[in-house]
Amino acid sequence: MAAVRSIVTYVAILLYIAVAGPAGLFIAIVLRWKRGLYALGHVGAWLSLKLAGIRYRIVGLEQVPPTAVVFCSNHESNVDPPVLFHVLHPQLHVLYKAELHKFPIMGTVFDVGGFVPIERRDREKAMQSIARGAMSLGAGNSFLIFPEGTRSRTGELLPFKKGGFIMAIEAQVPVVPVAIQGGRDSMRKGSAVVRPVRVSIRVGKPIPTAGLTLDDRDSLIERVRAEVRHLLQQGSLWT
Repeated sequence: MAAVRSIVTYVAILLYIAVAGPAGLFIAIVLRWKRGLYALGHVGAWLSLKLAGIRYRIVGLEQVPPTAVVFCSNHESNVDPPVLFHVLHPQLHVLYKAELHKFPIMGTVFDVGGFVPIERRDREKAMQSIARGAMSLGAGNSFLIFPEGTRSRTGELLPFKKGGFIMAIEAQVPVVPVAIQGGRDSMRKGSAVVRPVRVSIRVGKPIPTAGLTLDDRDSLIERVRAEVRHLLQQGSLWT
């Protein structure tokens, strides 16, 4: 049953991207209505989660100010990005791995939507991406980062990379800790089958960066990491 459901989900999403992608680009580029592109993105995220049987609960979002912030989340599953994109912010920008830019249509949509690819193996390009992200934050756009850089296979937090925190400090915007749990069992290692799961999202209090300099980045990372760990320790919202 899970395999059939997965096939239906994959086919539906590919068809949606094929239709909504070009339509969204037309809306954003020709009509200059970026909000419309994001609306189509949210429909796609909702559709994929619904078809795959991914349910979620979220607490703490009311603490987030109506200004640009950097949402900083742990990462344990391929389910995490679409869930967080859908629930955290109506026009959430993402700092993402540059490899994903190679996917047809998707890379162009990401560019037009203001997402920022980061090439971790090339320091110069990575710093250019961070500078772009800081400028976008300064223009009022909120970002999502996964500072572990890859999925944690055990649920234990991996070391945090510095790029997103440098971006937040340069823009002087708050960092919002986010803990997401429950998605790891949706796609087991080596399997393309998507299983229905229940996901919990806990959003912590914003941590200000006003007055911080790049010399403070390590202490900021430790503070945010400790808060994400604390949120994870509170457990599932479904129990």
